[in-house]
Amino acid sequence: MTQNLISLDLPAKTLEAFDQAIAMLEEVVAPFITLSVDEVRGLVKMGGKSEQFCRQTLVVLDQNQDTLPPSFKLSEVQGDLAAFDAIRPRLLRLQEVLAKMQDTQTALGSDVLMAALEGYALMKMFGKSEGLEALRQAMAVRRPLKAATKPAAVV
Repeated sequence: MTQNLISLDLPAKTLEAFDQAIAMLEEVVAPFITLSVDEVRGLVKMGGKSEQFCRQTLVVLDQNQDTLPPSFKLSEVQGDLAAFDAIRPRLLRLQEVLAKMQDTQTALGSDVLMAALEGYALMKMFGKSEGLEALRQAMAVRRPLKAATKPAAVV
């Protein structure tokens, strides 16, 4: 085998612990919301440039609460900012974990595909083509033949 980016053994005990950790995360994030793609598109988003503006504005609003109408719920906004700040480092950690998992899965898949391609080529080379027709069809899906295109007629 020419490629082996990773060899990973996942015993049942490890997978069980992993599943328990995911279940705990699902329980913790139960009160969180899910937005549709259209909802996300329609939102005004606080980005890096606007975050400092928001923080400074909340400081000024806090210092001038007597000028705010009763309908403006400053404490609600302050709570949102506190939750935003609490989630950020945890989200970054989870994104790093997910990136590591995705890279590992990509490497494992690449190892498997490279071994399968190498094994397929070996079977062909040694004339063991019985039973390879299904593999040839599967490979055709992976690498469809490009249709020969004729140049368009000039008008």
